[in-house]
Amino acid sequence: MIIGVPKEIKNNESRVALTPGGALELKKHGHTVYVQSTAGLGSGFTDADYKKQGAKILKTIEDVYKKAEMIMKVKEPIKKEYKLIKKDQLLFTYFHFASHRPLTTAMIKAKAVCLAYETVESPNRTLPLLVPMSEVAGRMAIQEGAKFLEKPAKGRGVLLGGVPGVPPGKVLILGGGVVGTQAAKMAAGLGASVTIMDISLPRLRILNDILPANVVTMYSNTLNIENAIKDHDLIVGAVLIPGAKAPNLITKKMLKKMRAGTVLVDVAVDQGGCIETCKPTTHENPTFIIDDVVHYCVANMPGAVPYTSTVALTNATLPYAVNLANKGWKKACQDDASLRKGLNIIDGKIVYKGVSDAFKMKYHDVDSFLAD
Repeated sequence: MIIGVPKEIKNNESRVALTPGGALELKKHGHTVYVQSTAGLGSGFTDADYKKQGAKILKTIEDVYKKAEMIMKVKEPIKKEYKLIKKDQLLFTYFHFASHRPLTTAMIKAKAVCLAYETVESPNRTLPLLVPMSEVAGRMAIQEGAKFLEKPAKGRGVLLGGVPGVPPGKVLILGGGVVGTQAAKMAAGLGASVTIMDISLPRLRILNDILPANVVTMYSNTLNIENAIKDHDLIVGAVLIPGAKAPNLITKKMLKKMRAGTVLVDVAVDQGGCIETCKPTTHENPTFIIDDVVHYCVANMPGAVPYTSTVALTNATLPYAVNLANKGWKKACQDDASLRKGLNIIDGKIVYKGVSDAFKMKYHDVDSFLAD
């Protein structure tokens, strides 16, 4: 198969979909890998690094899309890429369709095969291609939140770890999945006083056992959230419904209950956000303020640490990419139920229920596209 790796062109996105080592593995299986010139530079990989491992370098993004049967990306295609996508071309990337109708419409029109990292699902209900970036984003949520709690950034002027004689800052985390767990570990490690909420009692029991003593668990409901936001300095939205829009747990009206300078970090923003007032921001302009509350809503948080993120992402995606390249997307998805759940759009038809429900568009059974 011919695999194309274009340069990411989303604002301040420095990750790349494949490391030179990943390119070598695909080549070992007999596949051809084309990488757009300078695509890996932001993550610390030069064109020479890719060439050394057998990849071929193409000058332009147009060249990559034109040659490739499978496109591997990190983030969803943006508007200027739509016209480059060919019918029946396999796109293997993060899409987050449920929060982006124009992208969904464009991919339907392109009649490409859209296989989304974020909905590939293992039998134990884990999301193996979302986990590495969720781990990065969860840890970064605290790192960034701590920075924007500083007074020059319009925060409350609170040091999360406190100092002798001064209590530590208080961190509230909504959601006890991968993002929430990693955020809790990071915040606890800084010495903060942490509360983590979830609607699953079995999950809360696990978190209670594995997290440090300065993390307390609490059942998530509207009243508990409303009470907690009054005195917490940093609030992290870490809610995920795979392939579907995130629910709003904090409404605009609830901002009035928060102290001036409270910081909100909505990690769920690329799925629509779990904080009503959040809208996607960029690393260039990461925050905005509503009712004296600082909102940090960068949709590609792991892009700020591209080396770590690129290596972690390739570690997770490469086995699936090899499988797709070796067998073709149809046979690979027939053989692997986890990969099959990654299919979102095929030949202009939505085949993932969460996406069709988000836009009240017709749903088509994915199995009808996989039959021999």
